[in-house]
Amino acid sequence: MPADPMAGAAPIRACEVELPIRVNAYDVDFQGIVNNIVYVRWFEDLRFRLLDEYLPLQQQMAAGYGPILMSTQIDYKRPVRLFDEPVGKIWLIEASKVRWTVGIEVTVGNAVAATGVQTGAFVDLKTLRPVRMPAVVTAALDRARAERQA
Repeated sequence: MPADPMAGAAPIRACEVELPIRVNAYDVDFQGIVNNIVYVRWFEDLRFRLLDEYLPLQQQMAAGYGPILMSTQIDYKRPVRLFDEPVGKIWLIEASKVRWTVGIEVTVGNAVAATGVQTGAFVDLKTLRPVRMPAVVTAALDRARAERQA
């Protein structure tokens, strides 16, 4: 298993975006706690918010490629309940020639409710084979690294 990119030194947080999250009545179990599977949907909402901001899906598809998700890791820290007002954040941690990694955090007030890491790639829509990382992604990481070193 690869090393946890969220462990140790603070990871790069390139292209960070934030999204208020609504807890719906159908998101909670009989104890009034958000069901674990709901976090997966929230992570998807956050990932597409990040794409909307930096690399819109419509543009990707017009260019013949799109994102795929390869893994999701979620660490639950505290329960989120109906009527809580969570906020999600997502940021780009790393990107290789074909694979990207994002960090995700869900908070309620000042308390961290969940953290997560997703990895994925961009693939050719016809062949479903990985394509080279879009320049906008690598440029964002290069800027974040330069700012960190300054």
